[in-house]
Amino acid sequence: MSVTAMDVPARVRVHPAPLSGTVAVSGDKSIGHRCLLVGSLIPGRVEVTGLAPSADIAATAAALRLLGVEVALTAAEDGRLFGTVDGTPAEVADVGPVEVDCGNSGTTLRLLAGVAAGSGRHVVLDGDASLRRRPVDRIRAPLAAMGIVTRAREDRLPPLEVLPGRVHEVDWASPVASAQIKSAVLLAAVAGGVPARIVSPLPSRDHTERMLRHVGIDVHSGLGPQGEEIVRLVPGSPRATSLSAPRDPSAAAFWHVAAACGEGTVVTPGLSLNPGRTGALDVLTGMAAGVVVSARTEVGGEPIGTVTVSGGELRASEIGGELVVRSLDELPVLALAGALSSGGMRVRDASELRVKESDRIRVLAETFHALGLQLTEHEDGFHVPGAQRPRGGRVNAHGDHRIAMTAAIAASLGTGPVDIDGFSAVGTSYPGFLADLERLGGAWESLDG
Repeated sequence: MSVTAMDVPARVRVHPAPLSGTVAVSGDKSIGHRCLLVGSLIPGRVEVTGLAPSADIAATAAALRLLGVEVALTAAEDGRLFGTVDGTPAEVADVGPVEVDCGNSGTTLRLLAGVAAGSGRHVVLDGDASLRRRPVDRIRAPLAAMGIVTRAREDRLPPLEVLPGRVHEVDWASPVASAQIKSAVLLAAVAGGVPARIVSPLPSRDHTERMLRHVGIDVHSGLGPQGEEIVRLVPGSPRATSLSAPRDPSAAAFWHVAAACGEGTVVTPGLSLNPGRTGALDVLTGMAAGVVVSARTEVGGEPIGTVTVSGGELRASEIGGELVVRSLDELPVLALAGALSSGGMRVRDASELRVKESDRIRVLAETFHALGLQLTEHEDGFHVPGAQRPRGGRVNAHGDHRIAMTAAIAASLGTGPVDIDGFSAVGTSYPGFLADLERLGGAWESLDG
């Protein structure tokens, strides 16, 4: 059974099946957003390639169109999107705030808030029920430090209104290591033509910094005496004719875990090897899975390569500190590797999981328990005992794409079929997931209607 890019069933049943083979996963969502947003700040037409055909990317493209940016995207033969972004400044009538539906995409909301602030635009950024539960106070604070007035429901929840104004130079000490907050400030500074300095307690993904350097913006990154990340931006005019997104290591992590815990080998070509995105591979390597990286190269300032993962006798793992920042999105599926390892997994310093598309710690615990797996919640993480195997059952993804896909991998590795409600959430990031599951030998059926 196969699905088209955006045709993701709401309810599916996934059956146990060994997964093995080669799969070219979807385009990297994080970098795809930045291709569109940075492209919108470059005068003239910019070619973009490698974008994921996901609802989140569609939300960013639609939002930019509302702000007067010409965005044209077409499906390529490899399933990814290509097209153009034309950010040539246009006269915009003063007709009040532009209302933008960000869907389920927190990246769209936070990064577009920066672009709008730096451009002096009046926008109201809203989204679906899930996004409306995700706090925006962390992005309001640095924008206020740049001189931009914002409003939010109960002072911390979307809709987020960004009022028109002129940004000024900022020296911002972020209380958390967040690539989205850092990127919003950097994009606001580029759009507004002002210097910026951001200090974060730990390094976070640097996709924005790399792309800005690629388009000619002077951005310096380094570590302070306490290991804090310090990023400085010197204002300039971005220039480029093309931007490209590699394939998504967060999407590939589901297949990597399946291979590490099973008997097959999975090959994933063309992945981003950005150091901020290889935390999951480092965890699997530390657990004694077979991880080989080959065909290394660089595209648009981003390192890429082919990652091959095979199984092994997985040992215990403890994840905290900087490694959590580098593997945060992959922690739900990595928890499966912990359950199937000999010694289990402990995760700490991951309280950020509680403010994702769902409270991922609570929902992960609920999902594991429904499949007969033990998992103990902690405020900032969890503990999964080893020597376990998922059984069949029924789970609810609670609108969270990564929980839905984790449940599918659990089914493939388990002893019985798993029914997953709310699977359509996968369309926000990886609409081709079920097709790739089949490609690797997996088995599933739709339970819709």
